[in-house]
Amino acid sequence: MLLNHLPLVNRRNFGLRQLLARLDYLPAEQLAKIEDAFEFAAAAHAGQKRRSGEPYITHPVAVASILAQLYLDYETIVAALLHDVIEDTPTAKTEIQARFGAEVAALVDGVSKLDQLSFTSRAEAQAESFRKMMLAMVEDIRVILVKLADRLHNMQTLDAMPPGKRQRIARETLDVYAPIANRLGINTIKTELEDLGFRHAFPYRYRVLDRAVRKAEGNQRQFLRKIEERLGKALKDAGIAGKVMGRKKHLYSIYRKMLRKKQPLSEIADVFAFRLIMPDADSCYRGLGIVHQLYKPMPGRFKDYIAIPRVNGYQSLHTVLLGPNGIPIEVQIRTEEMDCIAESGIAAHWQYKELGSQLDVVPPQARAREWLASISEIQKAADSVEFLEHVKVDLYPDKVYVFTPKGDILRLPRGSTCVDFAYAVHTDVGNRCVAAKIDRRLVPLRTTLNNGETVEIITARAARPNPAWVNFVVSAKARAAIRQFLKNLQQSEARELGRRLLDQSLRDFRSTLRKVGKEQMQRLLAELKLDHQNTLFEQIGLGERLAPVVAKVLLQEGAEAVAAADGAAAADGGKPQPITIAGTEGMVVSYARCCHPIPGDQIMGYLSAGRGVVIHRTTCGNLGEYRKQPHKWIPVTWEAGIDRDFSVEIRVDVDNKPGVLAEVATRIGDAESNIEQVSIDDSLEDTAVLVFSILVRDRRQLAHVIRRLRHMPVVRKVTRSCA
Repeated sequence: MLLNHLPLVNRRNFGLRQLLARLDYLPAEQLAKIEDAFEFAAAAHAGQKRRSGEPYITHPVAVASILAQLYLDYETIVAALLHDVIEDTPTAKTEIQARFGAEVAALVDGVSKLDQLSFTSRAEAQAESFRKMMLAMVEDIRVILVKLADRLHNMQTLDAMPPGKRQRIARETLDVYAPIANRLGINTIKTELEDLGFRHAFPYRYRVLDRAVRKAEGNQRQFLRKIEERLGKALKDAGIAGKVMGRKKHLYSIYRKMLRKKQPLSEIADVFAFRLIMPDADSCYRGLGIVHQLYKPMPGRFKDYIAIPRVNGYQSLHTVLLGPNGIPIEVQIRTEEMDCIAESGIAAHWQYKELGSQLDVVPPQARAREWLASISEIQKAADSVEFLEHVKVDLYPDKVYVFTPKGDILRLPRGSTCVDFAYAVHTDVGNRCVAAKIDRRLVPLRTTLNNGETVEIITARAARPNPAWVNFVVSAKARAAIRQFLKNLQQSEARELGRRLLDQSLRDFRSTLRKVGKEQMQRLLAELKLDHQNTLFEQIGLGERLAPVVAKVLLQEGAEAVAAADGAAAADGGKPQPITIAGTEGMVVSYARCCHPIPGDQIMGYLSAGRGVVIHRTTCGNLGEYRKQPHKWIPVTWEAGIDRDFSVEIRVDVDNKPGVLAEVATRIGDAESNIEQVSIDDSLEDTAVLVFSILVRDRRQLAHVIRRLRHMPVVRKVTRSCA
């Protein structure tokens, strides 16, 4: 061995010998590099201790040992030994890169936290650290394998932490890290993370359940042994060289099932189960027939994950049998390769690579890459905290399986809609979808999908996402893509509105944007510390800067007006010209819900920071705010010939008698107006008040609706609602 040149204390106490013994699958020259990494880490962490009192170097050695059990390559083992060096010591990434190479340095940097950056909250810091780790994982999936092993050893030694911190770390493990291990199919790490997280997050529940399961296991040990022997004999008689193994479901899985099904431990079917390891997939199906001959299967409890693997690449046949005395028995049937993938998931790739096997383990690799590609898309459309929430939603693989018209299978989260399906096919398909067919039947886009359905999406070139979709989509990819599109759309609309507002303000000073020179614009952008004039237009359109003040600065009325743009009034002696509203400005022009302005009304616009211009009627009670903030109110007018519907609210006092609502609603429909919403107040004995939100084109159509209602015998009074 190459240990002789190491300090004696390192050889004796820090677990390096045991680590190298586990790495016997690596060649000698790579073991030498691992020892070099150990020396480097031991020197960097010299004098540092863990909270338990152990030398700090024991932690990275333990992390490397966990990864060695997954047969990972030597770069990952080296990165595990060095993973805390950047974070906890003065060592720089460049130093690691110079000594161990760019690949190892990138892995170590991906795992490191963001202590150098400042954040507004602890939640933001954690989310940004998580975001960095996940994006590093997109580049190299080994980053998350090191992080999972790091978290596992921290959980194994969590008793040294104070109770409050212990609970916080345990809950974070259950919420994020165990689901990531599950998503990547690494069952060995996922199971231990869940049980350790359960023990520290809910210590009393853990102890009670652990005691109950141990007691049940003791009572049924002989009974389970007999079933195991009978299953083994049946396989042997059929000439199948299979292995039968009994297993106990891990505690957190039992606990979650008890919560989900609201059942006591005695009614959980698969606390104890059997696993049949078969020579090939054909034998798996033959074995299924054999166990169904021995014990009757429970209806509806069979799942074929060999034909349709889980999203993390897991493959197995699951069935629940009625055993002796009516006790349910779960049986899992899989090949040895499937069993390896079930336990190691994505890590099986390196295991078979290092062991020289030719096993094709592409499915877990391909599915992991597919997931990572979606992670890359999600991060473009969200800040750190949103990104963490999106990924957490995507981590729980409770999936529904549906078909494309070509017969391809798509796996979507349970509860997904046609819009989720469209975005799963491609982001452009989601952005342009207008309708959907399920099994050749036209359905609304918000229809929830069920297993086995064939879904076809109908698109239109001019279509774009509806903001309301965010309220019902389930998948993180769909939600992120919709928000990203709307964000870009809002920016585009804000720029156009801001350009119009600034040009109008310049006209009040007998100038225009065309007359303003490039030098003047560049000077203004420099004073405002903006990189492009589009950013300035966007800020004006969203109400974050005032167009009259910006116009004054452009016309060289003094740089002090820049400061005024963020708070001071932009009072001007002249009467500014109104901005024309066409009704098609999109998300940056909205219509106040307090007074429901429609074409034909006298209107004013309020500059609301972040929302753009909010249109109010001049008779609106909220216009009293004009006196307090006159600089935020701008004159606006309607463009002639607007062709779209606007929402307006009317109050109808009627005789309180049966059928009156239907009569009034019919009359509104006859006047070619649609009803959006209706509320009823029938607290008075003889009178009821109906408040309708209806769609009209302008004041003329509204007047027509009101006249039609006033001529009804049951109607006592009709008024238009206003704040």
